[in-house]
Amino acid sequence: MTERIPAHLGNRFTGLHAAAGLWLAVVGIALFVRPLLPVDETRYLAVAWDMWLQGNYLVPHLNGEPYSHKPPLLFWLMTGGWHLFGVNEWWPRLVAPLFGLGCLFFTARLARILWPERPEIADWAPMMLFGCVFWTLFTTLTMFDMILAFFTLAALIGLVMAARTGRWRGFIAAGIAIGFGGLAKGPAILLHILPVALTAPWWLPGLTGGASISLPRWFAGVGVSVFLGVAIGLCWAVPAGLTGGEEYRNAIFWGQSAGRIVKSFAHARPFWWYAAVLPALILPWLIWPVLWKACRGLSAGFSDGGVRLCVIWFLAAFIVFSLISGKQLHYLLPEFPALALLATFLLTTSPEAVGEKRPWLPVGAALALGLSLLASPTLPVTGRIQETIAGINHQWGGLLAVIAVLVLLRPASLASQIRCLTVTAAAAAVVLYLAAAPFLHTRYDLAPLAHDLKAYEDAGKPIGDFGKYYGQYHFAGRLRKPIAEIGLDRRKERQFIAENPNGVIIAYYRNLPTIAKPLKTYRFRRLTTAIWPVKTFREHPEIGNRR
Repeated sequence: MTERIPAHLGNRFTGLHAAAGLWLAVVGIALFVRPLLPVDETRYLAVAWDMWLQGNYLVPHLNGEPYSHKPPLLFWLMTGGWHLFGVNEWWPRLVAPLFGLGCLFFTARLARILWPERPEIADWAPMMLFGCVFWTLFTTLTMFDMILAFFTLAALIGLVMAARTGRWRGFIAAGIAIGFGGLAKGPAILLHILPVALTAPWWLPGLTGGASISLPRWFAGVGVSVFLGVAIGLCWAVPAGLTGGEEYRNAIFWGQSAGRIVKSFAHARPFWWYAAVLPALILPWLIWPVLWKACRGLSAGFSDGGVRLCVIWFLAAFIVFSLISGKQLHYLLPEFPALALLATFLLTTSPEAVGEKRPWLPVGAALALGLSLLASPTLPVTGRIQETIAGINHQWGGLLAVIAVLVLLRPASLASQIRCLTVTAAAAAVVLYLAAAPFLHTRYDLAPLAHDLKAYEDAGKPIGDFGKYYGQYHFAGRLRKPIAEIGLDRRKERQFIAENPNGVIIAYYRNLPTIAKPLKTYRFRRLTTAIWPVKTFREHPEIGNRR
């Protein structure tokens, strides 16, 4: 007989509460020990900083130019927090993680309305979700996809509520979620919602307790949801397109989405790429034998409407994103709740979900990771790996090893195994951040350079960047003027040097030139960043030849 996960423990301390507590620990430590990471996090804060400075909340700008790559919701939320708390770094870094916390609660909510007779799924699906190390790490980052995952869950909750009750308010809620999802990351929200909505004739009849809506009414409601979502998006996009100019208008209405679908201008990868990387993204659950045994019951549970919804939710997005040219790991984040719900359903219903009382394999892998980190200085490696190891705090590997041993020492029920594996995954994420903190601050912290640039700006010295500038210094240095890009166009370079004899130029090198001495140097990744006076550039133009 299958070991059931209890609906709740006696004190009502559920898996949802545990997942929320782990979120607090992981996010708090990550934000405390690591700097803003270039180029994405620094760029998004630079856009919000420009929005704050200029008071232009309609058209986002980066370095003085319209920024068409992303809609404005994240930037609105960042600046909104600054209006409440004053300009700071902690609030904008907390916005996306807060949506990650919301995803845990919405995953539980969706489970409750899909399987109302099985409250244990709602209790423990958030633990299964937060137990994915990939999700745990990404929930700490300032990215758009966690916000998109939140509104994907919100839209699906609205649709399932509409299926359950037949009332229009579910479709209205879904439409609002689609609209805000579009304001978070554009039309991509529809790729996560429409496959589920359009395949309703397949999963609606299998909902536990049945559905209370006819198919004509369903598809009419879906149409209303999509129309409402598009209308909300257009409330921003139309005036922004008219204000931002033709190039910006073309980019937000067509260029970005079409470019990534047809021929990506960035992150182009082969169609099989997601299939190759997905196994690593669902660790540690991938190597937990109990879950593999539970998966044998998938065919028996396939008549369940909630199972079918989760399968469509994940597979449709996986296939579509595999066919799209541009691919990034985090594009699939909105589908991870589907995997968590499906896995929890199988674990709580399949007679195959039995096995050892201790999760030897996944926790053993965490133990091996901790011991390897602890012993890393003695490993026979050279080159970049040796250089990286030398820059980390390897002693934190001992903490992960101790946690793994403690988990293995205690006999575990099925519920306890889920809890212990999630704790181990969260501990692995925390240890990775703690161990990498010195390396990240040495190689990726741009604040010292940005603060020096602020001093040059305050002294009235124009600043040029020899290469493509991504806004990485603007927020950290609280810069108020654009930085000139001069390394991509010889004409612009000569013009900047001629017009700004008292200015400074930032340049990047693998090998710093010795023909002259820069004002200051910094470390960034494996490069040396140098600040030169324009006069030196004029006297020694060869230092612009980066090596």
